[in-house]
Amino acid sequence: MARVFDPRKGQIGLFDALIDASRTFGIKKPILEDQDRKPLSYRDLIRASFALGRKIAARTEAGERVALLLPTSAGAAVTLFALQAIGRVPTMLNFTSGGRNLKAAIALAEAKLVLTSKRFVDQAKLEELVEELKGVSEIVYLEDVRASIGTPDRLYALMAGALPRLFRKPVKSSDIGVILFTSGSFAAPRGVVLTQANMVSNALQVAAHIDIDAEWIMFNPMPVFHSLGLTGGVVLPLLVGMKVFEYPSPLHTKIVIDLIRESRATILLSTDTFMGQYARAADPQDLAGLKIAVCGAEKVRDSTRAMMAEKFPTVQLLEGYGATEASPVIAVNLPEANHPGTVGPLMQGQEFRLEPMEGIPVGGRLYIKGPNIMAGYLVAPGQIEAPPDGWHDTGDVGVLEADGALRLLGRAKRFAKIAGEMISLSAVEDLAADRWPDCWRAVVSISDAKKGERLVLVTDDPNAVTADLLAHAQAVGAPDIAVPRKIVKVAEPVLLGTGKTDYAAVQRIAEAEI
Repeated sequence: MARVFDPRKGQIGLFDALIDASRTFGIKKPILEDQDRKPLSYRDLIRASFALGRKIAARTEAGERVALLLPTSAGAAVTLFALQAIGRVPTMLNFTSGGRNLKAAIALAEAKLVLTSKRFVDQAKLEELVEELKGVSEIVYLEDVRASIGTPDRLYALMAGALPRLFRKPVKSSDIGVILFTSGSFAAPRGVVLTQANMVSNALQVAAHIDIDAEWIMFNPMPVFHSLGLTGGVVLPLLVGMKVFEYPSPLHTKIVIDLIRESRATILLSTDTFMGQYARAADPQDLAGLKIAVCGAEKVRDSTRAMMAEKFPTVQLLEGYGATEASPVIAVNLPEANHPGTVGPLMQGQEFRLEPMEGIPVGGRLYIKGPNIMAGYLVAPGQIEAPPDGWHDTGDVGVLEADGALRLLGRAKRFAKIAGEMISLSAVEDLAADRWPDCWRAVVSISDAKKGERLVLVTDDPNAVTADLLAHAQAVGAPDIAVPRKIVKVAEPVLLGTGKTDYAAVQRIAEAEI
């Protein structure tokens, strides 16, 4: 049975929470592994954090923001906790967002130092990007830092590992724990400031929501610059005693499938797009060890559910919902109460309200308040804009069902007004997904002189035609007004590095075509 969330237990620093977990689950327990296949125990992780942290501390100041340009890996987790141990603030950089956005993020966070990896830069072919970043910040390779660790550093790490609370830098729960940047689905990314308590609280909220077995193994291929990959795929498992296998990219379908099997993973973090790819490519025995696949960041399609149910009937596909500003988990379905089409019940400890919206007959715009809600947006160097009275406007429209599950109707900005009628763009996407279940699709609206707005479907299905979609809409009782009369074909899905649809880019494509 799931536990009751106690908000007081979240009012500690992230590194202290790691120390507590090591004592609860055993300092020698293997807890972290990646593709190098060198498992780290809690003791190894804490010692490595102090050894690396000592070197970083020598070239930075207390409270300084330090940028991380790293893939999902054990090394990224060690670096994150190394910065926590010495009282520095990790600033997570999205290496898929381009030089201009990265330089803006570094300037906004006032990060003088960027920690990255030679191996990663070489494999990901980021040499030009790193050269560009050298103009705004010092680039330090972790391989060089590790090579400089000598006997005094190792002795220090041994002592600190034995008495971690004595050696770690004390922090307040309200201190900044990490700076992330929103995915930029609709606009330029924004800096999100999460406190120590935000991250610890959200991990404990999830642990109270779902009855997690410390003997389970999580597989995390989601990027650590994204809140799902960071909190869900690093912080959560380490704080609840669940070993986690980190992998640097969800795009490597065959490798991910093989490693899920080899690592004996029981929980997988994913998105609908990637889950669909894994389900199509995997044999039934490949995912036989999985108990739960948690999908966030985008709506789970009915076709993905059907494929999973047919090929992998023992795997529970749980759709969840979150936002970077909420650390990120707001709601998730439960294994014992899974309600497809909803994102499940809200996390404990949160307040919510639904503000009515013109043209939307049920539900409303969702606002959330709680211990997992950010300190605020980093709007300028040194300037944090807190959510009014602690309430975060999610920008999503939803309705709470009788059973307590949240059903999302779409983004507030993703409704079009056509001939006076409010049309959900997400609902139109669902209509296209029903007609062409194996395609990627996105629907946007553009200005129209006669009807106010018009719908445009952008898809990678070369055979998609309006007549077929219109016939399908009539067959299922959907209004003709909800059918895009213009379909734009693209060679491949238009996605962000997180796997979410890049609606800003889709909008540009649609407007350029029209």
